[in-house]
Amino acid sequence: MRKFLTALIVIPLGLILVAFAVANRHFVTVSFDPFIANDPSLSVTLPLFLLLILVAALGVFAGGSAVWLGQRHWRRAARRHETDSRVARAELADLRAQAAAAKPGSQRLPVPSGVGLYGPIGRDKQRATL
Repeated sequence: MRKFLTALIVIPLGLILVAFAVANRHFVTVSFDPFIANDPSLSVTLPLFLLLILVAALGVFAGGSAVWLGQRHWRRAARRHETDSRVARAELADLRAQAAAAKPGSQRLPVPSGVGLYGPIGRDKQRATL
């Protein structure tokens, strides 16, 4: 189901991207020099579709980085809680081992042979066969 939904989204998006690239093949010059408009020293000439795809990719990267940096508090808290959990589990295991060592042998009474918890073996309280 997941592959179908992915294909349902990716295939039309790819077709739209190819149609956009074919329709916008002309070259544009992007200038990074705000002072000299006639002959900019910092400029790049590339196809319009490539420029727009690069700008979109840069936006996705910047947004992802901003979200990742914004979640650092939660990642730090998760690491701290994981460490506390490991310490608590180790302490619990030590306490259980100490309790088992301090406990005297079990005081269970022997069960007569042929008799189960509810009477003869193979029957329940109402004497039905199990």
